[in-house]
Amino acid sequence: MHRAPETRRPIWDRIAALVCGRRSWMLALIVVGLGGALLGLLPDTGSAERSPVVVPPTAESARVAELLKGFPGGDQAPVILLVTRSDGAGLSPADLAAADQARERMLTAAGGGPPIPLVPSADGAAVLAPVPLRPDLTGFALSDEVTALRVAARDGLPSDLQANVTGGPAFGADIANSFSGANFILLAATVAVVALLLILTYRSPVLWLVPLLVIALADRVAAVLGSSVAETFGMGGDGSTSGTTSVLVFGAGTNYALLLISRYREELRRDGDHRQALHTAVRFAGPAILASNATVVLALLTLLFADSPSTRSLGVEAASGLVVAAVFVLFVLPPLLALFGRKLFWPFIPRPGGGEITTTGLWYRVADWVSGHAGRVAVSSILVLGGLSTLIAGTPVGLALVDQFRVSADSIDGFKNLTTHFPSGVTDPTRVIADTDRTEAVSAAIQAAPGVVSANPAGASDGGLTQWQVVIDAAPGSASAFDTIAALRDTVREADPGGLVGGSDAQALDARDTAVRDRWVVMPAILAVVLVVLFVLLRAVLAPPMLAAATVLSTLAALGLGGWVSVHVVGFPALDNTIPLFAFLFLVALGIDYTIFLVTRAKEETPLYGTRGGIVRAVSATGGVITSAGIVLAAVFCVLSVLPLIFLTQMGIIVGLGILLDTFVVRTIVIPALFTLIGPRIWWPAFRSDDIERTDALPGLTEGGRRGSPGDDAPRPTARTPQPAPGTAR
Repeated sequence: MHRAPETRRPIWDRIAALVCGRRSWMLALIVVGLGGALLGLLPDTGSAERSPVVVPPTAESARVAELLKGFPGGDQAPVILLVTRSDGAGLSPADLAAADQARERMLTAAGGGPPIPLVPSADGAAVLAPVPLRPDLTGFALSDEVTALRVAARDGLPSDLQANVTGGPAFGADIANSFSGANFILLAATVAVVALLLILTYRSPVLWLVPLLVIALADRVAAVLGSSVAETFGMGGDGSTSGTTSVLVFGAGTNYALLLISRYREELRRDGDHRQALHTAVRFAGPAILASNATVVLALLTLLFADSPSTRSLGVEAASGLVVAAVFVLFVLPPLLALFGRKLFWPFIPRPGGGEITTTGLWYRVADWVSGHAGRVAVSSILVLGGLSTLIAGTPVGLALVDQFRVSADSIDGFKNLTTHFPSGVTDPTRVIADTDRTEAVSAAIQAAPGVVSANPAGASDGGLTQWQVVIDAAPGSASAFDTIAALRDTVREADPGGLVGGSDAQALDARDTAVRDRWVVMPAILAVVLVVLFVLLRAVLAPPMLAAATVLSTLAALGLGGWVSVHVVGFPALDNTIPLFAFLFLVALGIDYTIFLVTRAKEETPLYGTRGGIVRAVSATGGVITSAGIVLAAVFCVLSVLPLIFLTQMGIIVGLGILLDTFVVRTIVIPALFTLIGPRIWWPAFRSDDIERTDALPGLTEGGRRGSPGDDAPRPTARTPQPAPGTAR
């Protein structure tokens, strides 16, 4: 077996001896025991039951929501009861009486409230009534309360009438309800997908169980530890945070397991002792796993620079979860593999002398062809990816609140019915809060703002503030509504520099601005992290920026293609505001995973086989595992679409397509072609050109990649059989 001395790391020899020795099962028991203790000791934070919080407390709409609590009735948030006839006809006196009884039942279920009379529509076909709720309700508690109100409204309602419960709290309840059972659904679907793909990858009835059980246990520990860490730092998550974390743990954990087991199977073809083969696999795959894990963890931690509370909590929870995944794969999986030995691969048990995969097989032929036509392949691939990237320009970003669900939701149906019968903004007015001493000036400023239909003072607080309820003429969450809110804020501040504008449209505008700000701050931080890790890992000047640029190009291509599919094929109105940042994060960080798997193997092979030979052998050795890992990860992200929220479906589409592009185009075509074109300089100063340029050819290959006789520049490697590490038996 041929090994480059530069790749020897004594620390990994010791780690490999620890996790592969005959007593390594004790280490696995200790790690599993600590994980079980965490499951028993750490409390359930209930983060999965919370609704997402997309704007920071400093946002203007959030400050208005907090100040409203100081006004009479400000400690309550109303849902809207809307009653219409099923046939669309006008409401009769009997219908109005039934609607009033429905309002009374809802008030009783809500624990009482002011008897606000029904408000009929101008066309006489609908009536509405606000029913106040406590504003501190959130997540599943809010969902249960709204469900009880809906049951009360419809209990005893004549069959020819229909009742919808909509409004801000009802939207929040339906979003929370979409995560009801989400952990179980996601876990079941993810486990099924991973199990199926592992069976297809290993073609063994038993091998797939070992990594799957290890990763499933890691996922449970990660869920508890991640939410507790986030709660400790005041960044409690929500249902989408825990679901996404679980997907990341399963996806990344499976990738790590695939890389380790693939290298183990390769070494079993060379070594008759399965523990020594596993020792070698851990020694060489371990650094790649650790480097890829560190990259993703550090990239996730850049989300701490974001303003959105949900985004920051995802960074903490997911980073904690991926650390747990790496610990379990590196310290629990190897002892189990050592315990069962090579028979775990039955019926396709690898035996010594089974063939050198770095110079045979499909991936060798693909890499050889790509390397032999490097210029044309690189140019055409980059042009294709660049063309897909241009599709971003035609993809709208900004999903309105009423467009959040893929399935029918009562709050959405009710809101659409509401806008049919009542003027826009009547049931959900914009709120303005200003100094009471400036009431006249602020009232005039509100009326002067373009797009304002009416403005009515709605009481004063004990703190010397007055609030106005403002009706605007734009559709909720639309670009026109955002323009009106921005103009209203400008005019109000001219009258009172301390004046604030809030409400649903203002919150949507603040959420959009927060997402844009987070993209400009976090994306460069992610790139900086990736570059630093690659520089530290490769100790080269040209390779890290070239690899990062290739990954970013494929990420932009995925955003363009996935956004086009989401809008023009699936039919979604726009991308959610959070999608560009999250897609960039996952695709860059996870894409670099595969880059690290590939280039660390290339760095291992290059001193003996040259730049071209090293990258071809690296693709040949890792092509199968990277393809399997990419398909697994893409499929796992697609599992997010089992939940009814559009933004999770969009994330699954874009990240899934991006991972496949990264796997089959960037890792298989672009990087090998660029390495071949740049030549030995790609590794400077890690390797000197004169160390590897004489061996920059493959045995039996001519310059163009055709079969020929080995020339004088062909490598002449000498066998270097690694010695057993302390604690491992031969």
